[in-house]
Amino acid sequence: MQLMTGKWHSKIKKVGIVFLTGILCIVLTTACSKQNTEQTGNSSQAADTTSSDNHVDYDSDDLTSSWDDATATHINFESNKINVVGSGAVVDGNKVMIQSSGTYVLSGTLTDGQIRVYTDTKIPVRLILNGVDISSSTSAPIDVLNAEKVIITLAEGTENTIADNDNYTLTDSAEEEPNAAIFSKSDLTINGSGLLRVDANYKNAITSKDALKIISGTIVVDSVNNGIIGRDYLAVKGGLINVQAVGDAIKATNDEDSSKGFILVEGGTLKLAAGEDGIQAETKILVKEGTLTVTSGGGSANGINKSKNSATADSTETSMKGIKAASGIEVSGGTITIDSADDAIHSNGSVTINNGTVKITSGDDGIHADEAITVNQGKITISKSYEGIESTVVTLNDGTIDVTASDDGINVAGGNDASSVSGRPGQNQFADTGVNFLNINGGYLTVDSGGDGLDSNGSITMTAGTVLVNGPTNNGNGSIDYNGTFTLSGGFLCAAGSAGMAEAPSTSSEQYALSMTFSEIQQAGSMVHIVNTQGEDILTFVPTKNYQNIVLSSSKLKQGETYTVYVGGSSTGTSQDGLYSGGTYTAGNQYTDLTISEVITRVGSSARMGPAAGGDRGPKGGMRR
Repeated sequence: MQLMTGKWHSKIKKVGIVFLTGILCIVLTTACSKQNTEQTGNSSQAADTTSSDNHVDYDSDDLTSSWDDATATHINFESNKINVVGSGAVVDGNKVMIQSSGTYVLSGTLTDGQIRVYTDTKIPVRLILNGVDISSSTSAPIDVLNAEKVIITLAEGTENTIADNDNYTLTDSAEEEPNAAIFSKSDLTINGSGLLRVDANYKNAITSKDALKIISGTIVVDSVNNGIIGRDYLAVKGGLINVQAVGDAIKATNDEDSSKGFILVEGGTLKLAAGEDGIQAETKILVKEGTLTVTSGGGSANGINKSKNSATADSTETSMKGIKAASGIEVSGGTITIDSADDAIHSNGSVTINNGTVKITSGDDGIHADEAITVNQGKITISKSYEGIESTVVTLNDGTIDVTASDDGINVAGGNDASSVSGRPGQNQFADTGVNFLNINGGYLTVDSGGDGLDSNGSITMTAGTVLVNGPTNNGNGSIDYNGTFTLSGGFLCAAGSAGMAEAPSTSSEQYALSMTFSEIQQAGSMVHIVNTQGEDILTFVPTKNYQNIVLSSSKLKQGETYTVYVGGSSTGTSQDGLYSGGTYTAGNQYTDLTISEVITRVGSSARMGPAAGGDRGPKGGMRR
């Protein structure tokens, strides 16, 4: 009994320890969960709105381009004569019916015929294009009706051509299928090192109604409609892809599942020329690496150049954007060059640029997003645009950005971009709800604008970075324009432009700023030089256009100090975008002396001093002239 009691005592003791341990684990787990939630909540304020969770797995058979010739089935074409050596395929007139999984090596010329795949096994079908020329006058030369997956391998050193006619006899009239020269209802992968040329005369060149992966090879497409389509997604890992399309160049079309309908580019070289959109996805577009050259709608020379507030804007007009997605676009690397008639980069959701090089020439907006644009790093050059960067919220954290725009350089809230994704009316309207912000937290930004340089229908904050603005020459716009407040706590800002609508940062700013309006218009190329009483260079800047107002904010501006302003002259220093550093200044004309007496010191006068709501932008303090 004592032994039994001892055993039960031991068991009870163990149960107690386990119970207490369980309670401790629950407490710790709850605490950790709370801490993680708090950390996530804090970081979410600066988090990107575009998620990069659209991951694509590549199976070993996707990446394999070799095969065992001895066990493969060989299909040889001689005009309309078809010879099959091996199992799994049968000949039906001018068609080859592949009915079993396995590897099939295709070679020769089939002048009017078809390869049709229908298997019900869980093993992929591999088609080796080993120097083939296949055309059809009535349907898709390659038609995949059912398979686990089809892998098209382009044999090394071979040239392969697939061509259709302008009239199809449809196998599924309700779905209007097939609708491409290479058509698959199943997952499709293309790999190898050979050349594939697709001449699409009916509608599309290559279509997969599931996933489409391009691993390697050279693919040249000429299409009367769309080029390459992956319904669930299109993933490009490598290869050389050259598309000429009357419609869209490449696209993903699944608009029913938010986890699908995306395009992922992880490498390769893409040269895309489209009559409509260059790259279009129903959900997201993610570019991680690769070289992309995109021309849409004939390029910026054919730009729509429309006014966002035009009452005649047509919401059903043809979309001719460079890169367009419904929910988000994320660029993390690579080199992207776009020449577009419409917006170069357009999202009905967000755009996030984490890295890479982006070069834009646009007939409309350079980068447009309905919700938010975030730049974390990278080099962006917008050499031509109507409006350079446009969204409800624009956040610049780092990177080098150069914007040239015929209207606003950066436009926060903007107007109505009528040619939205899928052309749905009103999809791109910005509501004036007080949630419009321009946030500059770092980086190097230059703006050359015909309209406002920095334009926010809400507020502007600047905490770090360098901003240089060559703004408008007409008095109906200003180098800086905002409706809320412009709070500046750090960084370097120099904005030159006309005087009629000139605005300075708000008096709630932490860093001192100067707004100087000249009595006469200064000519383009006329240097502005500001020094303190110790001869320290505060500003040496050469605006590229005529100007009458200069806004300057720098950590070198100190309250109570006196500065001398010169106009004209020259410098032996190093110039970057008109801003000089180092060297010796040869004096031009001494314009005035001024003393920093307020957070915002104004010199001279302009037609617009701004409403009180903008941070008391009326005249106060400083020496006036």
